[in-house]
Amino acid sequence: MLLKIYPENPNPREISKVVNCLKNGGIIIYPTDTIYGIGCDMHNHKAVERMAEITRSDAKKTHFSFIFNDLSHISDYAKPLSNTVFKLLKRTLPGPYTFIVEANNNVPKIFDNKKRTLGIRIPDNPITKAIVSELGSPILSKSVKDLNEDFLEFVTDPELIYEQYGELVDIIIDGGYGGLVSSTIINCVEPEFEVIREGLGPIDGIF
Repeated sequence: MLLKIYPENPNPREISKVVNCLKNGGIIIYPTDTIYGIGCDMHNHKAVERMAEITRSDAKKTHFSFIFNDLSHISDYAKPLSNTVFKLLKRTLPGPYTFIVEANNNVPKIFDNKKRTLGIRIPDNPITKAIVSELGSPILSKSVKDLNEDFLEFVTDPELIYEQYGELVDIIIDGGYGGLVSSTIINCVEPEFEVIREGLGPIDGIF
């Protein structure tokens, strides 16, 4: 299903439709403040396994992002953050950043790995915020990629995304054209901050 939702004023009925899909184990593709994302309810193991299959990933090895609505629920899934890390997140989120922190035991066992880390994302996108807020828990997410790896413009156009993923996922949200640049990834687990990937989020002056 290709579902049009306007980011300026997301329709509550359409948001509920997406949330019900997630709660029932569905996979969605949705807009963020960077590239369109593919996501599912992180607590639904079957959905996680299905999403890993669609994205050709290994749930235990791939670094998925966890999409939050705000900072208030991060402590439910992450170990206590230092004041320095918390202030960095508060300065930059919502925004085009992914912060890697230590996960706690509330993260589902399917993600068990030696590092036990969590990639935190709070996209500055009203549609995403509304979905996660109503869902009440984070969305497990990866950036959408062209399955044929033929052209970059694919990831910006919801209708082109639908042509490739329409039979694979349950809902594709048309929230307008997406971007081509991924989020900036910053590792906050090490003693010093480490920029893993420089993306849309600027680095100068944030530390």
